[in-house]
Amino acid sequence: MKAVISFSNRIMQRYLPDPYLFVIILTFVVFALGLIFTPSSPLQMVEYWGGGFWGLLSFAMQMVLVLVTGHVLASSPLFKKGLSALADAAKTPGQAIIYVTIVSMLASFINWGFGLVIGALYAKELAKKIENLDYRLLIASAYSGFVIWHGGISGSVPLTIATEGHFAQDMIGLIPTSETIFAPFNLIIVGVLFITLPIVNRLMMPRKEETVTVNPELLRDPRMEAATLEKEALTPADRLENSRIISLLIGVMGLIFLISYFMSNGFKLNLDVVNFLFLFLGILFHGTPRNFLNAVTEAIKGASGIIIQFPFYAGIMGMMVTSGLAAVISEGFVSISNQQTFPVFTFWSAGIVNIFVPSGGGQWAVQAPVMLEAAKALDVPMAKTAMAVAWGDAWTNMIQPFWALPALAIAGLKAKDIMGYCVFILLISGVIISLGFFFL
Repeated sequence: MKAVISFSNRIMQRYLPDPYLFVIILTFVVFALGLIFTPSSPLQMVEYWGGGFWGLLSFAMQMVLVLVTGHVLASSPLFKKGLSALADAAKTPGQAIIYVTIVSMLASFINWGFGLVIGALYAKELAKKIENLDYRLLIASAYSGFVIWHGGISGSVPLTIATEGHFAQDMIGLIPTSETIFAPFNLIIVGVLFITLPIVNRLMMPRKEETVTVNPELLRDPRMEAATLEKEALTPADRLENSRIISLLIGVMGLIFLISYFMSNGFKLNLDVVNFLFLFLGILFHGTPRNFLNAVTEAIKGASGIIIQFPFYAGIMGMMVTSGLAAVISEGFVSISNQQTFPVFTFWSAGIVNIFVPSGGGQWAVQAPVMLEAAKALDVPMAKTAMAVAWGDAWTNMIQPFWALPALAIAGLKAKDIMGYCVFILLISGVIISLGFFFL
């Protein structure tokens, strides 16, 4: 295993480009595939690309807010103290790898944006305290927990089909989360990954001579708290910016709304509710408006890559959908499926489509019409079909650098530094998820 991982790392270091260049290359690949496998002309493919370029702006804003609010909450003094105390529990590099994997998976199951940032922040705390710890593997382990996010309570596909008014409601109706997220087949897959991934990551630890460590002093975060000012020097504006009362009042107001929402609607989560919760907890936990705004400024750095790349992925999605290329890929897998193999092939096809459309909601819009019709014809449960698409979307994120950007920004690494490990995680998790959909 160590030899394979070492080879994988060398390949990624040499050939994997920056994520921005990666999306440009994907654009050219989809353009060429559209010309080969669909009746589209070059001009039409360009029109599909430009027509879809701004099609996901509202969804992109939701994604940015998930990352920013998750980062702000995770970087609050209360959470940072908890992470530091939790880091003290690890005494060896092997324990650190196992702990960061478990913490990342737990956080990702709760909320994918929270999982991305909490895992990276916890990894930095561990790197400050544990000697001879490979920093690349540590961050890869923190990112590996992200593979379960779509099987967790923030999964966009299961939450979408449980929400009144979703676009496929006429075909499948409303499917409660008891049949998707909390269904036995999904919980078993999640449980097996919780057991195996920490062990796999631990076994990937490189030889001592190949271990890449980091100077703990480089990981010290600048203080985000407002500077202490002399009382007489405070202007009215300074007093407002450093007022705990203002944060407390607006924070409590937000929590009252959430309590009212849950009392009226039950425990129904969607992206807007999760963002609202994280935002107002972050306001409360940072104490003052100035501390909160400093944390937001720091958090936005991790979203910069997403902001510029998301329109390009929307353009790719425009080509995939309008040209019919996504349907061609999906139908290709459907054509070789039967009732037993259909969920597995749906999972694999979703994994391929996700490389070009790394958006759970966007991918569901692309694949749902084809997959749900096929599931109906083959008498496969709609809930299981939806979760197969959801897991495929999460699975190939391990080699899609798009969603690794926040964790990499926090860690100060490049995608090629961790992708050698992520390829192996992709293979192991793919086997486990495939077996789960085939036998459960």
